[in-house]
Order: sequence, then structure tokens, then C-alpha cells
Amino acid sequence: MKRSNRWMQVRRSRLALLPAALLVALSAAAQDTARPCPTADDPNAPCPAPAPADGASGGGTDATELDRVEVRGLRASMLGALDRKQGSMQIVDAIVAEDIGKFPDNNLVEALQRVSGVQTTDRGGGEVSTVSIRGLNDVTTTVNGRNIFTASGRSVALADIPASLLASTEIYKTRSANLIETGIAGVIDIHTHRPFDFDGSRVVLAARTIYQEQAGKVDPNLSALFSNTWDTGNGRFGALANISYAETNYRDQSVTAGAMVPFFADQAPPGFVPYERIPTTIGGAEVWQPGLVAGLPFAPGSTVTVGGQQYEYLLSRDAIFASDLTGKRERPAANISLQWAPDDRSEYIFEAFYNGYRNESFNSLLFSFVDWWGALGDNPAQTIEMIPGTNIMKSRVIGFPYNFTSGDLATGKTDSYLYALGGSWEVGDRLKLKSEITYQDSEYKTDFFAMRADRVTREVWVDFNRGGGVPAFGFNDDPATPDIDESNSADPNQWFIAQLYDNANYAKGDATTFTFDGDYQAGWGFIDRLSFGVRYDDRSASEGQRTADADGCDRALPACSFPGNPGLAWTNSGFFDGRADVPDAWIVPNGHYIRANADAFRQLYGLETSDQLQLVENFNVQEKTTAAYLQADFATELGGRTFDGQFGMRYVNVETDMVFGPGRASASASKLLPSLMLRYHFTDELLMRLAYGQTLRRPGFAQLNPNITYVEDVTNIGYGTATGGNPNLRPTESKNYDLSLEWYFAPGSAVYGTVFRRDIEGMVSDFRRRVTFDDYDYILTQPDNASDGKLEGVELGLVYFPDNLPGLLDGFGLQASFTWLDSSQVIPMTDSAGEVVGSQETPMFGISDTSYSVVLAYERNRFSARASYVWRDDFLHHYEAALFANPLGVYFNGESSLDFQLSYDASDSWTVTFDATNLTNELYQSYYQYPSTHNFGSALYSRTFALGFRYRF
Repeated sequence: MKRSNRWMQVRRSRLALLPAALLVALSAAAQDTARPCPTADDPNAPCPAPAPADGASGGGTDATELDRVEVRGLRASMLGALDRKQGSMQIVDAIVAEDIGKFPDNNLVEALQRVSGVQTTDRGGGEVSTVSIRGLNDVTTTVNGRNIFTASGRSVALADIPASLLASTEIYKTRSANLIETGIAGVIDIHTHRPFDFDGSRVVLAARTIYQEQAGKVDPNLSALFSNTWDTGNGRFGALANISYAETNYRDQSVTAGAMVPFFADQAPPGFVPYERIPTTIGGAEVWQPGLVAGLPFAPGSTVTVGGQQYEYLLSRDAIFASDLTGKRERPAANISLQWAPDDRSEYIFEAFYNGYRNESFNSLLFSFVDWWGALGDNPAQTIEMIPGTNIMKSRVIGFPYNFTSGDLATGKTDSYLYALGGSWEVGDRLKLKSEITYQDSEYKTDFFAMRADRVTREVWVDFNRGGGVPAFGFNDDPATPDIDESNSADPNQWFIAQLYDNANYAKGDATTFTFDGDYQAGWGFIDRLSFGVRYDDRSASEGQRTADADGCDRALPACSFPGNPGLAWTNSGFFDGRADVPDAWIVPNGHYIRANADAFRQLYGLETSDQLQLVENFNVQEKTTAAYLQADFATELGGRTFDGQFGMRYVNVETDMVFGPGRASASASKLLPSLMLRYHFTDELLMRLAYGQTLRRPGFAQLNPNITYVEDVTNIGYGTATGGNPNLRPTESKNYDLSLEWYFAPGSAVYGTVFRRDIEGMVSDFRRRVTFDDYDYILTQPDNASDGKLEGVELGLVYFPDNLPGLLDGFGLQASFTWLDSSQVIPMTDSAGEVVGSQETPMFGISDTSYSVVLAYERNRFSARASYVWRDDFLHHYEAALFANPLGVYFNGESSLDFQLSYDASDSWTVTFDATNLTNELYQSYYQYPSTHNFGSALYSRTFALGFRYRF
């Protein structure tokens, strides 16, 4: 019997939400003949006939309580995911582990990018780190239904949760009243393993070695699961421990053309020379405004006004720079689960979940101004090449530019703990109750130590877009100095030790949460079930920092020079793999060395030493949330077919007390949030859902901080930056509409589509204005609920495993998804005084118009393989710092990744796996709003290759 097909041929029906992570769904209407029901020991074991459960969970038929068995195999995991989607009342997508300790990708974030409507971004450090659902990244994350967060943030760093600890993940795109109200994008509910998921003892050991191509390192990824259950005189008891450790060495390389700023053309006003950079103000009058959303016009002949006269300007970049980031990251994690069922009507559980993060990164930065700070030469026009049809310089040469390199060492450490104690009880035949108290604590610490070296060199030449958005640059040698090669940026004798930066931050968060929920099988006419509950959450968050900068130490001292302090120098090599005409090596102060001798360098720069350093608290916020809900499930017949659904209300009240240094503030907000889900079953295989709900996005705690932080000008632009929060920010509100059609046309196969819309009110946007502090000018940025947005789109999905294909084709399957999005947000436009002078409509951040994924799977006997390709269109990623942005928005080019996974069961106990990611070695790029003329950065990330072994008994 072919395990790849026969044991998964089960008839699909309207199923209840599956109660455990590792279940295979059986038909509610059992066939007369025994069907395959796989277990770890016998993949062809027959299933027992299903028994009706207590009450229906929608769909108009009795739900089936299923025996708990182990899901193994690629097709089985897709089958389990479809079962959850079909059986859920809400619009849900899911990912189910192929095997214990084997989630379908290297990490959770990579696995999620194959789900319809899900997009990922922020690739770097050997991984993808950010998830958005239908383009929105305001995601509420729960572990076994419990809300989790990292430090002082509203959300958790999903990449910090090891995939080896996960049994399944569900992505809720609509919201019922019993789900937490936050997260406009949706809810990601992560399920870990529990001892009652297994029959008796279970041990699983897994090890993978992952080769990061750019870093040239091989990294370990280890996990172990130990579980057992016992039938005692006091009921059934189970204990499980699951531990994980992952290490990653990485290297990220990027080349970036700086922001566009205006320069006078060949005619300049009095006091200026041709091709000189134009300041923002001349004689107290504003000439041009930085931070404009669309930027300055770039048509030929565009002008600015100076002294009442019009002067033509040209646009050029102010700088060119390259970054070579190397680092090492560690992620330890553990999960403990204890279950006790004293009888058939009650169960108690204690769980502890820990995830940690350790990171040390060293950034080697080479920076050169391409600006008027140097010398233009006798005939600068001869060195300038223009982009045809624009006033934009494509390439130019600048004499005696100011360069600097920087050796930046950053460390980060996170420890997050979650403890939960709860129970569930059946009271009579109709009422089920459950309650739980949880406590979590999370702290994140960072440390940044950096030193610069600088020089003024002979010449820098730059082509800001040599081709495909990739810039080229280099330094010209001075023929008057035959003993010095100025083109060699790795020569230590050309550089002088410059500024020192010594910063540290911490962020803390903790929460105590109590929940009480109930389900009552009502049987009142068409009302099947009533659900109710309360949730009380007491959350605190705080952040603090210290900052110490110094301009330079005494360069006459040997310790303050590369030649006199050999340990201070570090030189990279082989930069950018020859994919750009840029320097392949340069010298920087060794961040590891200066950090290891931190106090000695602090003394050289006249800074406080470690015994004097103190972190100052920026803010401390206490937030108490009380929520209550009531919802009802109903079922009836319409036109002879089942018509069912769910409606409910959730009330939430939030009380916030804020301490910001010497200041205090309080806020209170409450909201009643309705929800409605309707389902119509055209046939047993074809159903339609219509959903309405309201959700909230609360402002980040740091956004509430009214204290203003001033950062002086570090790029000789003429003014600094300043940021502050707003304690009067209110939650952003969203009204959500969804209509889906799902056809489960064959066992393990389905096609589905959803049309949706989000109307979002009170989005937070930044106001910018020029201020003076201590006789110095700054561009100040502060947030406000000043924007509204709209998001609508379509998502399509397909899972298809055809049966009885001939010969070797038997076992092929296809999983595909496509998402189309259209978004807009209205952004207020301000002048330099902060006054609103208009508005502009832009796309929402992080939203690609289109994205898709295609997975070609093959499973046969003990062998399975999968090739997957994901792609997303370009999107607005963030706004550039306003002090020199022109235009303001930074867009990311379309992104894609081709990955491959292979698995072979060498025996019933041993499995060998091979994985590869980013096989096409993609170049990730960005631009300022106009892709053909305003290219920005080009980044090269690593391919990975992994070999793994898994043993279970």
C-alpha cells in the first residue's frame, strides 16, 4: 500500500476546531469499510469508527472527537492545515508540522510566507524577520491562546520563536468576540506540543547543520523533546519538555546611494558658486523644504527662489556608502508542559515557555560625501553626467571629499518567560468552563560601541546608478604623492582616529493576565451554543538609555592611531562578491577590540568609565485592560442546506498611567466591538463565509513618551534631528469586511478565495517641524492620529494532490496562493513650522500590490521533496529621516526567494533532511519613490544549505 496516498484518503466534512496540534481528521460520516489511520508505528493502521461529540461546532452536523495520532509527511501536514481551515468558524489558514520537531521551513517566518495573504520582509542576518497579513504588520501573536510580547513592545519577535518547538500555527484573518481585540492585521496563534498529544512516551532528537554561504560558517540547530504519560490512581498525568538551541553566523553586504539634495546649476546667486549645494534657508528665508513626500521636481530647468530671483537647480546625491555587517546570533528556547486529568470531566495544565536571543554584530562602514564640502575643480561641468530628460546627476567627481569609516559593535540580549496555570471543567452535560492565570516577563538589552576613522582624500568618483540600480564608486590616486595610493581605502596610514560612540538601552515588559471562559450547549431553537468570558490584563513597560559621544582623542598618542595600536585595525575583504564596481576592502577601528578595552578608550576620550555609567529611565507605563465578551453560534437550514454562523460583542476598557521622567499623564479608552460570521453550505464540499468585525491597534508605549530626544548633526547637513511621543494618542480602529468561497473538491485538495476590505481610522502619522534648542536647529518629529486609510484586496489559494497518477508521477502535488492588494492612506503635509498645509494620498507601509507563492511537492513512500518560490511586488517600506529626505518614502523593490526541502525516512525512527534557501542568490534593492531615477540601496544576503537528522522513539 502506498503510504503517500492511501492513508490520507479520508472524506472531508464539516469538522470542529481540532483540539490538539497533531491530529488527522476523519469523516463525520464514517464509511463502512476500515480506512487507513496512520500512526508513528503503523502508517496503515485502521481508524476506529468515530463517535458523536457533545454538540456541534457549526455546519449543522455533529462534530467528531478524534483519536490523537502523529502527523507525519508533507502531504499529511497540508491535509491537517486544510482540515483546520474547513472546520473553523472564522477565516483561518494554518501550518501543521510535518513531524515532531520538523516545521516545514527553517523558521516560522519563512513558513508563513507560503500562506495566502501573508507577506514577509526585512530580510537580513540570515533570515526574514517581519510578517504582515494582507499587507499589515500589526499582528497579535499568541502561544496556545496566550498573548505574548517582547520587552516593551506590543508584539513578539516571531523570529525568536524556534520552529522546532512548534506543532502548528493558525492565522486568523477574521475576528470572533472571544479572540483578543488587538491586531488589525490578524492573530497568529502558535501551538506547542503537550504530553496528551502522544500516547505514552515519546523522545525526539533533532540536529541540523546550516551553512551560511556569505559568512562561510556552519551553524548548529539542535532540539530535543521528551514526553510521557502515566495512568495513576488519581487520573492521567503527562509531562513534556522541549528544548531548542540555534546558532547563526551571518554576513550582510550593501551599497547605498545617499539622499537627493539640490545644487545650483551653472548660475548661482551672490555669495555662492556654481554647483554648490543649496541650503534649506538663505538670509532667513526658506529656499526648499526637506521631508517632502514627493520630493523636489526633477524636470529639466526646475528652479528655486533666492532673494526674489529664480535659479535653476540640479539634483544629486549627498553621499555614497557601503556596509559589511557580520555577526553571530544565538537563540535558546524551552517549553515545559504538565497535564493532569483526574477524571473524564476535568483537566489541569501548567506550562512554562522561554525564548532567548543573543546577538553580536560588527558593522564595517565606508562613507564618503559626494558634496560641495570638498573642491569642485576648475571645470566641474566636465565631470557631471545627467540622466536624460531630468535635472538629476547620474555621475560626477568631487575633489578632496571628507570620508570616514566606522567600526560598530552592537550586542543584544533578550530573555522572555511565560508561565501559565489553568484548568477546564465539564459542569453537567451542557456547560464547559475553563480559567487560567498567566505571568510573563521579558527584557531586552542592547549595547553599542563604535569608533570612526576619517580622512580627506584626493578625489571620489561616483556613478549613482551604473546599471540595475547598483551604484559604483571609488577613490582616485593623486599623482603628486607617488608614495601614497589614495585609491587604497585599506591603507592605515591615510586614516586618523575620530569620534567615539558609547550607547546602551534597555526595554522591559511584564504582564499578569487572568481569563475565565465558558461554553454552554444551549439548544435553544437555532441557537446551538453560547460562549462568554472575561479577561483582565495588568501590563507594565519601561525603557531607558545612556548616551555618550566624544569628538576625538589626542591623535599624538599611539593608542589613537592605527600604526601605533595594531590591535585597533580591522580590514574586510571580498566585499559584495564582485557584483558592483566598489572598493572590496577598507580599514575600520576593530569594534571587538575597542569593546574589549572599553574603559581604556573611554579614558582616552574623556568619557565616564564603566563604574560610573548609569542608564536613565525614559518612561514607565502601566496599562490595565478589562475585556468581556458574549457570542452565540447558530445553525439552521436555508433552501435545504445548512446555514450557520456566529455573532458576538466584545467590550474592552483600557486604563493607562504614564511616567515620563518628571512628567505624568493618564488616559482612558473603552470600546464595544461587534463581530458577525455567516456560513452557507452549498454542498458538503462548497461553502461561503461572510464576516464583519472591528479591531484595534494601540499605540506603542514609546510613541506615548512626550520627552524629546535631540540628536546633533552628524553628516554636516546643517541641522540635527529630534523625536518625541504623544501621550494623547488614541487607538487606531478598523472595520473589517470579508467574503470567502471555499471548495474542498477532493480529499486533501481545495481551492478558495476571499474578497476583503479594511476601513482604518485614526492611523498614527508623524508631524515634522523645525525647532531651535540650545541655539541649534533640529527637525522635530512627533506622532498624532492624523491619518485614515483603506485596504482592500483579493486572495486566492489552491492545494491539489491528484490521486492515481501513473507511475512515478503518483505523489506529485501543488500548493499555490495569490494576493492582490490596494491600499491608500491620507497623510497631512506640514510646512517647516509644523502647520498643516494640505494632504497627500500614499500607499500604506509594507503593502505590495501583488504577491504569490508556488510550491511543487512530491511524496512517495519514505521520500518527500518540495521546491517553493515566493514573490512580492515592490512596496513602501518606511519614511527616510526628514532632515535630508527628498523624496521621503523609501520603497523596496520586488522580492523573491527560491527554496528547496528534501526529506527521507531511512527507517521508522531515523529521518534525514536537506534544505536550501535563496537558491537564486537574489539582490535586494530599494529606491526613493521613483524606481528608474531614484535608486537607493542594493543588498546581498546569504544563501543557506542545511543537512539534518531526526531520531524518534
